[in-house]
Amino acid sequence: VQVAESGGGLVQAGGSLRLSCVATGLPFSDFDMAWFRQAPGKERDFVADINRSGTISDYADSVKGRFTISRGGVKNMVYLQMNSLKPEDTAVYYCATGLTGVRRYAYWGQGTQVTVSS
Repeated sequence: VQVAESGGGLVQAGGSLRLSCVATGLPFSDFDMAWFRQAPGKERDFVADINRSGTISDYADSVKGRFTISRGGVKNMVYLQMNSLKPEDTAVYYCATGLTGVRRYAYWGQGTQVTVSS
């Protein structure tokens, strides 16, 4: 089982980034998928999730209206479109799948760094 994120980088405040995640090794097209983030010195926080069909999604209040989660045409991929980025969005972003409980997941990627400069 492998989960791999990509697309992080450095962007100015107000800019946009698109993160990608691919999960392999299991039929992840049948799994919910999610994004979390962890800022320096803080706990890992929920950002967004999406159901296996891509029809239902949920967001943390801090990103609603700015971030959009979606699934690819090949359903083992998930994306996070991040617009109107703020310095407080700076964090390592993790992709997760294999739901085991409420916002609890079995499989995690290594993370991708997003840095937003002011």
